[in-house]
Amino acid sequence: MAKKIVKKTRIKLFSLLIVLLIILGLFFGVYLSLKIKTKNIIIKGNNYLNDDYIIDLAGIGDYPDFIFLKTSKREKNVSKSKYIDSCKIKKKFGFILEVNIVENKALFYDLNKDKYILENNSEVSYDDISRNFRVPRLLNYVPDKKYNKFIKGMSDVKDDILSKISDIEYQPNDYDKDRFLLYMDDGNMVYLTLTKFKMINHYNEVLTQLEGHRGILYLDSGNHFQIKE
Repeated sequence: MAKKIVKKTRIKLFSLLIVLLIILGLFFGVYLSLKIKTKNIIIKGNNYLNDDYIIDLAGIGDYPDFIFLKTSKREKNVSKSKYIDSCKIKKKFGFILEVNIVENKALFYDLNKDKYILENNSEVSYDDISRNFRVPRLLNYVPDKKYNKFIKGMSDVKDDILSKISDIEYQPNDYDKDRFLLYMDDGNMVYLTLTKFKMINHYNEVLTQLEGHRGILYLDSGNHFQIKE
């Protein structure tokens, strides 16, 4: 009988040891998982902003601990930049951080203010970022009541068309106080009103019908083209 009792005790001690090892293994496994750092950072949505600029704003350049990273705080830090409209940071499988941003589109350079104007009405000076903007210049003063509408109209202009506008001039007449003249890079000029600003997005289609002629396109009152050459 004594031998049987000793045998059972050994079995119980061995089983207890196995359980303890499993618990310790799970504990250290969880601990090490919590300490795993971010393995990769992916930036999406940026066109004129480089990845390093966004990473620095988010404060994730040191590839921080992944599990306990508070993304909401990092998103707020990124969104403080005038060049960024919004930011969303997602944690992905494989300890990957995906940073999705929406940039504030640069619309024009206001010579009167000596500032670049962005889509959300923000104004920025010439710096390492804005110097790369390829946007038209607003040549003269626009009354405040018209200015905000003008910004809204410019925000509706497609990027490929915006890049073809060199200068813009506010040119009201007796019939329309919302009238603007756009000087295009190809030598054409386009008259527009604030209510018809989206029509400039059809500029490429109109060009195919001009047969290489240069002149003035009137989109403010009717749709007609006056040949200058």
